[in-house]
Amino acid sequence: MKILWFIPTHGDARYLGTAKGARAASFGYFKQVAIAADSLGYEGVLIPTGRSCEDSWVLAASLIDATRDLKFLVALRPGLVQPSQSARMAATLDRLSGGRLLVNLVTGGDAEELAGDGQFLDHAQRYAQSAEFIRIWREVLARSHDGGAFDHDGRHLQVQGAKLLYPPVSRPYPPVFFGGSSDAAHALAAEQVDTYLTWGEPPADVAAKVADVRERAARHGRTLQFGIRLHVIVRETEDEAWHAARELVSQLDPDTVAAAQARFARMDSVGQRRMAELHGGRFDKANVREGLEIAPNLWAGVGLVRGGAGTALVGSPEQVAARILEYAELGLEYFILSGYPHLEEAHRFAELVFPLLPLRLRERLGGSTLTGPFGEIVANAIVPQAARS
Repeated sequence: MKILWFIPTHGDARYLGTAKGARAASFGYFKQVAIAADSLGYEGVLIPTGRSCEDSWVLAASLIDATRDLKFLVALRPGLVQPSQSARMAATLDRLSGGRLLVNLVTGGDAEELAGDGQFLDHAQRYAQSAEFIRIWREVLARSHDGGAFDHDGRHLQVQGAKLLYPPVSRPYPPVFFGGSSDAAHALAAEQVDTYLTWGEPPADVAAKVADVRERAARHGRTLQFGIRLHVIVRETEDEAWHAARELVSQLDPDTVAAAQARFARMDSVGQRRMAELHGGRFDKANVREGLEIAPNLWAGVGLVRGGAGTALVGSPEQVAARILEYAELGLEYFILSGYPHLEEAHRFAELVFPLLPLRLRERLGGSTLTGPFGEIVANAIVPQAARS
């Protein structure tokens, strides 16, 4: 089990859908979140892509020297740069970081946004282009270890003698992550990527997706790892956690929710449609669980106004840990989490939930290597102790 956090390059706040309690999307703040994740023992951080975000590659490079062990799951959008150039960028970042690069292939599902970037392909064509892109990218990086070159003459992309002189530290290339809910996405994942990611759907739906991708991969003689992208709202008690969920959406109004849902409806992303179907635009400030708790402790309220991953695990530390282990039993190994605001919630989740996760994970966490004492010394002389149960 590997736990990753999230760098909020599209902005961060204490409340969804409002400027109240918002924080500037500054390098200083991103650096704080990255250092917190690194020192707390998170495996890595996801850095997203899109016109609403700061550039993922520039930010990842800027955080190398501020962190020690943290890996960077950097979003890669096919079609914006040539695959050989992207491979050079990946090799450089992997080399300079000492092998800490992970790559998240993001085909994209917002036609309006993609058009602004010069991409005018439909859904099927985008996935065909992505398949060609990642094939070239993988081969160029893999062959760089022995000086080989690669040719490709495809429908969307062509290269002749593509090669790298500086190979990555990771062999054969930095691991590739990918998420998508369409048939084309599952086919691409099964054939080419290393880890398939799903957004936070109910366990039965996640199990079905994992089974489908696993069976498709087996046809190619491949095995994949699996992961999930979720938000978390964890507090010492279940009541406190649901109170925090209510606070998170307390500044929302129906017009903002309706505008967001209308925007999402214009996208051709199957995953985004599945997120919307989980909540159906329902929003009742008086009872945020009604119609939005779609499985035990799984809340769809974040997706009322946030695109992409729109569900959160809500509950006490024991409940959230139990839900994570339930997903793990389905075969999921990577858990990419976030919470509002991201700096404080990185600490809160680590303090409350890390101690309840499997021993092998706890052994590698940063705090477990320290000898103590832990907590502020009492009255200048007394070492604090954990409360007796």
